[in-house]
Amino acid sequence: MKSFTSRMQDVQSPIIPVVGELIKNSPGTISLGQGVVYYSPPPEALEMLPKFLAEPGNHLYKAVEGIPPLLTALAAKLSAFNGIEINQENCIIVTAGSNMGFMNAILAITSPGDEIILNTPYYFNHEMAITMAGCHPVLVATDEYYQLRPDALAQAITPKTRAIVTISPNNPTGVVYSATALHQVNQICGDRGIYHISDEAYEYFTYNGVKHTSPGAFGGSSEYTISLYSLSKAYGFASWRIGYMVIPQHLFTAVKKVQDTILICPPVVSQYAACGALQAKSDYLKQHISAIAQVRQLVLNSLNRLQDLCSIVPADGAFYFFLKVHTKMNAFDLVKRLIQEHQIAVIPGTTFGIEDGCSLRVAYGALEKETAKAGIERLVQGLQAIL
Repeated sequence: MKSFTSRMQDVQSPIIPVVGELIKNSPGTISLGQGVVYYSPPPEALEMLPKFLAEPGNHLYKAVEGIPPLLTALAAKLSAFNGIEINQENCIIVTAGSNMGFMNAILAITSPGDEIILNTPYYFNHEMAITMAGCHPVLVATDEYYQLRPDALAQAITPKTRAIVTISPNNPTGVVYSATALHQVNQICGDRGIYHISDEAYEYFTYNGVKHTSPGAFGGSSEYTISLYSLSKAYGFASWRIGYMVIPQHLFTAVKKVQDTILICPPVVSQYAACGALQAKSDYLKQHISAIAQVRQLVLNSLNRLQDLCSIVPADGAFYFFLKVHTKMNAFDLVKRLIQEHQIAVIPGTTFGIEDGCSLRVAYGALEKETAKAGIERLVQGLQAIL
């Protein structure tokens, strides 16, 4: 069959499998690449599996938006943790991960040729989804500390703009946006008649007393705020594929059309497990996030030895640091050399839309303390040797 051109030619290839192939070819490599946690779901999640299996009807399709017990549990969580009340103006849709929630949102609110504003560095799957939908990502740089620039975002709005996207705590930088800045962006969206898509997959991962802010809790914002959440990080649910979105009620029909076409319904066995996970004692999250906080400090202490080679921006959220490396070397070439010569993997900043200079994302959530210590030592020594 002769080759043909499709919209996918304009979409970047996912970087994680590319780096994964390099890792496979360099046995013994420690990965500071993929953004996952080191721990498994709570026992309460797995205890729900017999209940799922005991009901024959669970092997049939269920409601597109999610099963009622999970929707009820999520509404309670949103009220208690995020300050978001589910009412006549908004609703919850359970998704197969928050990436799907983002794609649902883009397809529901845009037509081909529309624009979505992303802050750079951006999360690569967001840029990919926008391009797949035939829309245009409009990139607005954050400041030197990777914080939002509300005035610049306002200036980037055109008649084709449909939404501004924020991610806090942030992937890939790890920074947490202030409540003030998020409120300014949310207000801009309300005033200009566009949506605010707020990705909050890392909502529990904040350090040094920093608090998470959910724009969906701002007064009067329910009609134009789309909030995205995930169980993948906090509950060790990466492979279970369960996320959820809080959307304005007027988008319910459009999002259901998208989800019914792509998925029909979220995997019901995973929804049962999610019901159990949300019943886990608070110690489950506190214990694991405390352990990640210890790894974070260990990583930061080691990275501080690279201050003559890298700029390290303070980051109080998620489980990432984003390094600006003082070199003219291409970021992906540096990543390849780190893997091949020093058996340590990180992700190049070009994947996140940073073409100027050389940047690297360092992820530390997937490793327990001793492995993280060995990995970050390889990274420090590798960068010192190469640069």
